[in-house]
Amino acid sequence: MSSGFLALHLSILLAGFTGVLGRLITLNEGLLVWYRVMMASGFFLLYLFITHGKIRISVRDALRIAWVGLLLSLHWLCFYGAIKYSNVSIGVVCFASISFFTAILDPLMSKRSFSLREIAFSLLTIFGIWLIFHFDTKHQVGIVLGVLGALLGSVMTIENRRVGADYPLMTFLFYEILSSFVIMSVILPVYLHFFPVVSIVPSVSDTVYLLLLSSFCTVGMFSLQLEALKKLSTFTVNLSFNLEPVYSIVIAMVLFHEAKEINFSFYLGLSLIIVSVLLQTYFHWKNYQRLPRKA
Repeated sequence: MSSGFLALHLSILLAGFTGVLGRLITLNEGLLVWYRVMMASGFFLLYLFITHGKIRISVRDALRIAWVGLLLSLHWLCFYGAIKYSNVSIGVVCFASISFFTAILDPLMSKRSFSLREIAFSLLTIFGIWLIFHFDTKHQVGIVLGVLGALLGSVMTIENRRVGADYPLMTFLFYEILSSFVIMSVILPVYLHFFPVVSIVPSVSDTVYLLLLSSFCTVGMFSLQLEALKKLSTFTVNLSFNLEPVYSIVIAMVLFHEAKEINFSFYLGLSLIIVSVLLQTYFHWKNYQRLPRKA
């Protein structure tokens, strides 16, 4: 159990940098996601070659994993769109609503009973996001994109656990990212038609940031997250990922001086989100302590 929590919080730390790098990269969200999945698929393939991991799978399996790759593409488009249309703080805080969607969707998709406690904690998070949404109308487009991204992220995490359980970890991740690259390559021309850019070629600084984003914050983060899902519930992983805004916001305040753009309602909403995470962690640990120990 402790190793599961360690892997989980290391992945959250890496995830905390994704929003910051998304702000630093000057490309629009469509190009950003396309370059990220292209580079990340290369890193995963290199890893599989070095470790002699399984690379070949059937076409049927590849298509099954591609469903998760589609969810990943749409989730990242919304996530980085939220950051581009608002700021890092707003974008990553809205991601916290993933716990609410998971509390509803996971029981439906897993055919298990609903947990009133999970729903209560999630509503606390939703209230916190509402406070943030209410404080400044100029960020509402970014907030809507952020919440939509959280909905897609919740479904993706549930499907990661369900589909990924049938394949070696790194093989599954490679095909998830690779399928996302193929899907984004199909979507991108249409996307750029409606959201045109001056150039599709990243600058030197953008290239460096993309390499960091696709290696440490993609390969490293997803590996650790799926390891955590083997030992912890989907809800616990998603709710704990609400700590991601804390890391991202602190870094954004230092680098981008975003503290000037937010007020008391934002901090109050963020506090409610943190409280929901702490309460869930406490009750999860309390239940674990009650489990019988092997002699």
